[in-house]
Amino acid sequence: MSTKYILTNIEPELNATSDELADVLIQRLGLMPRKKGSTEKMHRVLIELYEKSKTATREKDPKKAIMAVEEMALHAGITRQTMYEYLRRWLELDLISKTSYIDSWNKVIIGYKLNGATIEQAFERARRKVHNHLDETQKYVVELQKLLKNEKISEKISEKAMEKAAEKATEMNERKEENTHENTYENTHENINREDLSVEHKQDEIDEPR
Repeated sequence: MSTKYILTNIEPELNATSDELADVLIQRLGLMPRKKGSTEKMHRVLIELYEKSKTATREKDPKKAIMAVEEMALHAGITRQTMYEYLRRWLELDLISKTSYIDSWNKVIIGYKLNGATIEQAFERARRKVHNHLDETQKYVVELQKLLKNEKISEKISEKAMEKAAEKATEMNERKEENTHENTYENTHENINREDLSVEHKQDEIDEPR
């Protein structure tokens, strides 16, 4: 499945709160639901991921940084299934990572955590991902430019070759017509000579005394 990056140009209001700025960040990264009105709380997931990351660092317990999808859905104000669908974009940007651990009851817990100790570190990964995409796109741009240039050159070469072939064909046709004309003239002249000889022969027969 291809990755889709949708970056939105939106700026925060003057003296924005942390909630408002987090919401702007989520929208600029294209992490808001496509359907308007689905939820206005997606930014709360980012904030809570950061809070958990701080707790994990402070308590030196990596498990504390992990958030289950059910909890993420609760903060976002949407269903668990819908949260799963939105998570794909977060993962594609490398803003978060999927991980798991075994709890005290030996149960495997699967969840997600911020891809860095801070929001800034996680964003750096997302920025790098987008830049890599643009760098790869630039390679295609350069290749396209070369192809267009080479195709134009090949087209001109083909046109010249066709023009030369057409000129040669025209020249051969003209020569053929000249040869045909010459042959026709020679045959006509030969026929005329034969007719003249025939007439002279007949005249000789008439003039010959009996």
